[in-house]
Amino acid sequence: MRSTYRAKIGGSRLELAMLLVAAISCVLVLTLNVSSERTQQGAETAGLNALLIMVLAAVAIFAAVATILSAYAGSRRSRNQRNNELQDLRRRLASSEALIRAEPQILVHWEQGRGLEIVAQSLSGIAGLPSSHQELLRFGMWLEQKSAADLKLALDALFAEGRAFNMILRTMAGGHLEADGRAAGSRAILRLRDVAGYKRDLGLILDHQKKIARDVRSSRALLNALPSPAWLRDGNGRLTWVNKAYVTAVEAASEAEVIAAQIELLESRQRRVIERKNKAGQVYEERLGLIAGGDQKAHKVVVIPLADASAGVAIDVAALEQAQTALDRQIAAYDRTLDRVTTAVAIFSADRRLTFHNEAYRTLWQLDEAWLKTGPQDGSILDRLREDGRVPDVANYREWKTRLLSCYADVKELEDLWHLKDGRVVHVAAERRPDGGVTYFYDDKTEALSLERRYVALSRVQGETLNNLKEGVAVFGTDGRLKLFNNAFAKIWRMSQRVLASTPHIDEFVGNAKVLFDDGHTWQKIVKAVTSFQVARSQLEGQMVRPDGSVIDYAATPLPDGGMLLTFADVTDAKAFERTLRERNEALVAADNLKNRFIGHVSYELRTPLTNIIGFSELLASPHMGDLSQKQREYLDHISQSSTSLLSIIDGILDLATIDAGTMELKLSMVSPRDVIDATILALRERAVSADLTIDVAVEDGAAPFEADEARVRQILYNLVANAIGFSRSGGLVKIECWRDEGDIVFAVEDNGIGIPPEQQARVFERFESRSQGSEHRGAGLGLSIVKSLVALHRGRVNLDSKPGIGTRVTVRLPVRPAGSQLLEQHEHERAPAYANNLDAS
Repeated sequence: MRSTYRAKIGGSRLELAMLLVAAISCVLVLTLNVSSERTQQGAETAGLNALLIMVLAAVAIFAAVATILSAYAGSRRSRNQRNNELQDLRRRLASSEALIRAEPQILVHWEQGRGLEIVAQSLSGIAGLPSSHQELLRFGMWLEQKSAADLKLALDALFAEGRAFNMILRTMAGGHLEADGRAAGSRAILRLRDVAGYKRDLGLILDHQKKIARDVRSSRALLNALPSPAWLRDGNGRLTWVNKAYVTAVEAASEAEVIAAQIELLESRQRRVIERKNKAGQVYEERLGLIAGGDQKAHKVVVIPLADASAGVAIDVAALEQAQTALDRQIAAYDRTLDRVTTAVAIFSADRRLTFHNEAYRTLWQLDEAWLKTGPQDGSILDRLREDGRVPDVANYREWKTRLLSCYADVKELEDLWHLKDGRVVHVAAERRPDGGVTYFYDDKTEALSLERRYVALSRVQGETLNNLKEGVAVFGTDGRLKLFNNAFAKIWRMSQRVLASTPHIDEFVGNAKVLFDDGHTWQKIVKAVTSFQVARSQLEGQMVRPDGSVIDYAATPLPDGGMLLTFADVTDAKAFERTLRERNEALVAADNLKNRFIGHVSYELRTPLTNIIGFSELLASPHMGDLSQKQREYLDHISQSSTSLLSIIDGILDLATIDAGTMELKLSMVSPRDVIDATILALRERAVSADLTIDVAVEDGAAPFEADEARVRQILYNLVANAIGFSRSGGLVKIECWRDEGDIVFAVEDNGIGIPPEQQARVFERFESRSQGSEHRGAGLGLSIVKSLVALHRGRVNLDSKPGIGTRVTVRLPVRPAGSQLLEQHEHERAPAYANNLDAS
């Protein structure tokens, strides 16, 4: 480099000399030329000057050419030298880059007036080291806070003062780097390298030392903040550190005084016990009475043995004992309260064992009290309930059980409805306790859900009922506002559902309703009934006749809750129908009276000639009138039977007419059931014999005489037995039964005839209702009608039970003694002496 530089200097000097010669020559030539012109000398001098000028010009030209050639040669030499220098620089740059790449590192260059620039990056494999240049230069993003702060301070000192540094950095991911900073003039270089060997170990040791120092400072700060005395001892049992609470407890001035004087909080006897237990490797934990701050209080002393040392703390538990006592009392009261509630409660500890249950829990699940007192596991109780069939029937019991027990780990409350096999529905709620346990609440919702279903159904029924009523219904509350209404109410007063749903006041409703009915007096009474504050409110009824001709019946009824129920019924059509029905009823009553008078008159008019026919037929049949042929006698028999039947029909019609007119009076007397049955059989014996029927009679001993009209009772039995004979098959059986049933005498007539179809049974007691039902019997249809009327006249009841093809049974119940009658008491009084005489005679 020096030889090249010297060659450059020598060539430059030669060129400058040549240029100087040429310049001097030019100056001389110009000077001579000027001088020759000024002096105007002779031709010789002019020739000599011209020659001199030519020589000087030649010298100048030669010097210029020499200078140019020398400059060209120098330039060529300089270019060759620069090429050589460039190649040398390239070789040196390649060597430098090879040296830089030989070691994994990151080089950061800084120059004054410019920012940081990464000139080399070959380091990798460090945990937490970013790969991009931008992220690398943001040291606070990937270095630990302490390392980033230390590096920033070191870089500031390097850039400002040129102070070099070397330190170990730690990334957020736990990797370690060596940072080396050097300054060169106005430039600075930061080199980051991986630590290896002892440096790595040193970095780990430093990190560990910092962590230990931080932990010690934190622990001592925490212990100093404790209100409980704490201390550390060495292997010889001497105090090496105490917290502020210890200093206060022993009433010392400072920690140094306590350590220097070895002021003890524990007695020597207590310390010896603690020392023996610690030497055995055991933790000492006892409740002792210590004097702290001049007062003796109960403290829980805990001393932990360490390697050649021990650590202890004395916790003031006086307040804790008081709180525990109060808590125990509160828990006992709480348990007593839970035992009285109807909701089943079970409390489980953090280890899932039963710690409390009330009586409702045991009753609900029917579990053994002795077994529950053993504190079984929650899962064991579920398994037993499953065995007894008292848990829901689920497809996957294990999954269901796991979900239920997950409440021990989940803070979220659990609620579920258990539908048990026995039909009960139990609401289960599980709440996690602060101590990690769980409290279960089991509420039998069976009755509540049933009531709710019934209430909802009833509400729907009531709603549908109200909306389907023809009467308008409205309920006004104690504030005078409309609370409830139905569709008919809106229709009657021609108001929209929207207006009524806005709960208008009674005054607002009346204002709208006056358009249809403007009677201030009526509305004033209704408003007063709704808004009255009287305790005893009365009902209100009335009728409105609106200008459009419609008639509205209204009523106001007070409700128990203080409200008022208003009903409005549109009776316009009903009033019209009522007038029509009254007119028709009056016409029917008149026609019925006319019919009864006509039937009675005709019956009496027919009875006289019919009696004559019967009398003359009997007279002709007597022997006094002479002998009759067989044919004549048959004719007379037919005439007699037909006349008798017709007379019976006429008598029946007269009886019904008398009953309808209300003029029939019963002739009450003591009636023997046996006597009236015998009389009935005697009257119908020939008909039964001719029909080849058997009559079976059964009268209980308790069927004593009863009070009735004997003739009418015979008529009742006669019609029933005659009807049974008429509808019985040949060879059949007719049963007549009588017994006493409490205050009634019961007669039953049963046949095994053809029976009565169900659709005709409701009409058999109607008048003139007669059907042969396929038999030869054909009557006027008055027998059962007379039976029903006579039984009703006795305040009795009649019942018919018939099955086609099986037979018919008619039961008549007559009261033993009609209301207000004393004949039965007189009869029993008269029978008493006779009964006594019979006993004496026997």
